[in-house]
Amino acid sequence: MTETEIFIHAEHLCFAYDDEKDAIPAVKDISLDIRRGEYVAVLGHNGSGKSTFAKLLNQILEPTSGKLVVGGVDLTAEELTEEELLAHRRRVGMVFQNPDNQLVATVVEEDVAFGPENLGIPHPELRERVDRALEAVGMSEYAAHEPHRLSGGQKQRVAIAGMIAMMPECVIFDESTAMLDPLGRREVLDAIRMLNRERGMTVLNITHYMNEAALADRVIVINDGEVLMDGTPDEIFARRAELRSVGLEVPQCAELIHLLRDAGFSVEGEKISTVEGCAEMILRSLGVIEEKGR
Repeated sequence: MTETEIFIHAEHLCFAYDDEKDAIPAVKDISLDIRRGEYVAVLGHNGSGKSTFAKLLNQILEPTSGKLVVGGVDLTAEELTEEELLAHRRRVGMVFQNPDNQLVATVVEEDVAFGPENLGIPHPELRERVDRALEAVGMSEYAAHEPHRLSGGQKQRVAIAGMIAMMPECVIFDESTAMLDPLGRREVLDAIRMLNRERGMTVLNITHYMNEAALADRVIVINDGEVLMDGTPDEIFARRAELRSVGLEVPQCAELIHLLRDAGFSVEGEKISTVEGCAEMILRSLGVIEEKGR
């Protein structure tokens, strides 16, 4: 992997909320690289350190020790000036769990315009950014609506539009679907996939929903502040026993494959993270379809 491909480089990264020397760190010795344009899901039980890791990337928190380079900028080399910190947060956007805490205006389009307007973006470009951002998340028809009258999923999409209007290179979603119903969750996931697939943004989705993690290119499991697993969704969800040992489960389709194997059925294959992959494996085991290439 060349340096130009790496967007996030963490090296022996540590953070403790207490300044005491013997304080237990929330993030312990994390070393990893995330490529530009990669879609990464971050899993972990409550208190595992996954949200703390996200806040380090966005510089809401500063590392206690270690090295952190984001977008070619070494955030740990020296203390950032206020201007440098603002530039970094424009580069790395963040969408939090509760959309109500992120909406600041009384009209949707004004809320989306709030961030770029404070950056001094001139009006013609500002108008264009707001329109493009609302269109990207399917909220153009709600531009003149009051945010408090929207559903949870719609509010979160407005929050995402406000972040898009800032034109970041990377977006971190910190449990952004946790407070939403299934419809709202699907709306937000569609927006996340659009940002990654169509706009090429680097995406980190911190979630406790296994079905969401299955949509990513890569899954990182954090436990007690350390990286426990790192691989593709299929690789991670094949390790059911290890996931259960740290309080996590696998998607329902993967659980079905594991149960069939536990019962003695021969279900061969590795694509267990998606419904389509699991269905193909089961049909192949039943002889309904043949191996490709035969």
